[in-house]
Amino acid sequence: MRLMKSLITSLLAIVAIAFTAAPSFAQQGSRVHVDIEQGNLDPMPIAVIDLLGDSPALQQVGRDISGVIRADLDRSGLFRPIGTDAFIERIEAMNIPPRFADWKIIDAQALVVGEVQPQSDGRIRVVFRLWDVFGESQLISEVTPPRTPDGWRRLAHVIADRIYAELTGESGYFDTQILFVSESGPRTRRVKRLMIMDQDGANPSFLTGPDAMVLTPRFAPNTRVLTYMSFETGAPRVFLYNLSTNRREVLGDFPGMTFAPRFRPDGNGVVFTLDMNGNSEIFTMDLQSRARQRLTNHPAIDTSPSYSPDGGQIVFNSDRGGSPQLYVMNANGSNQRRISFGEGRYSTPVWSPRGDLIAFTRQSGGRFAIGVMRPDGGGERILTESYLDEAPTWSPNGRVIMFFREGRGEGPQLWSVDLTGRNLRRIPTQTDASDPAWSPILP
Repeated sequence: MRLMKSLITSLLAIVAIAFTAAPSFAQQGSRVHVDIEQGNLDPMPIAVIDLLGDSPALQQVGRDISGVIRADLDRSGLFRPIGTDAFIERIEAMNIPPRFADWKIIDAQALVVGEVQPQSDGRIRVVFRLWDVFGESQLISEVTPPRTPDGWRRLAHVIADRIYAELTGESGYFDTQILFVSESGPRTRRVKRLMIMDQDGANPSFLTGPDAMVLTPRFAPNTRVLTYMSFETGAPRVFLYNLSTNRREVLGDFPGMTFAPRFRPDGNGVVFTLDMNGNSEIFTMDLQSRARQRLTNHPAIDTSPSYSPDGGQIVFNSDRGGSPQLYVMNANGSNQRRISFGEGRYSTPVWSPRGDLIAFTRQSGGRFAIGVMRPDGGGERILTESYLDEAPTWSPNGRVIMFFREGRGEGPQLWSVDLTGRNLRRIPTQTDASDPAWSPILP
């Protein structure tokens, strides 16, 4: 029996390693660490106390912040927050080390304690510490930047990001926003508005009115500017929208349809598709001079361009080979070469922020799938598949992909999946939702 159990464990590990990014946790010397490259399917047990406060109001804020921290960590699939009812020790002061034996009993690998502190100007800050329970050592002792009390959710996401980074060695992605197309109304008169929310679905707000008819929203690298396409004037036009000023401007007036715009990594230019006389080609535009450069020149449909994180290459899809496939070219349009050779039709490619993978949509056998491959076309893996999965967008650390899923006879909804393909989760939205775009970490 023991031998069988060992064999099963080994096989599971091999499978998980083959599909990369599965979490495990281990002690490295006296230091607890989530090894996201190893094949253990168990998330790390972590205890997050309700943050302390010297007044009932601050205590309530502390409970709210801790709840969001737990939810962020749990949603990552790498951590398993332990319910507060299981806690043995009731921590009442920050300056006293925890009783590690009490936390070992409930199998906590890591412990988060903290306190909400008022500032003289009415703002609040959080002092927090992360403890390695089995190593009986402190990993983090930090203070957040002060924020107004209504900014407590940002404080929670910042703390969750810091914990994630310390225990995984990678940057977090919780203090981010999602831009998407909010859909409502009957299919014959669909209303499509631009909407923005926190990555966990909180704080949703509309950016455009019901007459905008928006498509393909995208964030700039600085997060405060975005681009999208709109039919509000009857003709498709690409807009730039400044989130800091709530002002927008037309990117340019072109003789044909303009669509699928994406920013250059430095934020100073965009790449997009321009349909002229029935022929779709890829162009770039400098946002300062508004100078335009044509990158493709082929009778086929070339569309959906996306820059590599260093700005040196562009991935796009084209049907020049007979069906839509993925191609890569240099940023000046040279050295165009095909990278996808699997069965089906490939579309909506987007380069990972880490540069190691390209996400895409694949249609095959009447179903749609979200997959990834290396920039040379190797290592193709399918992460999700359903009636309709489309439009992937990456978390800023390149670990999670968001997309929209539409069931037969159902409206589109936002979902996320990690690179293992196992941690599949629906993202709550107030309306039907499509075309998500994930922001960088907020400034």
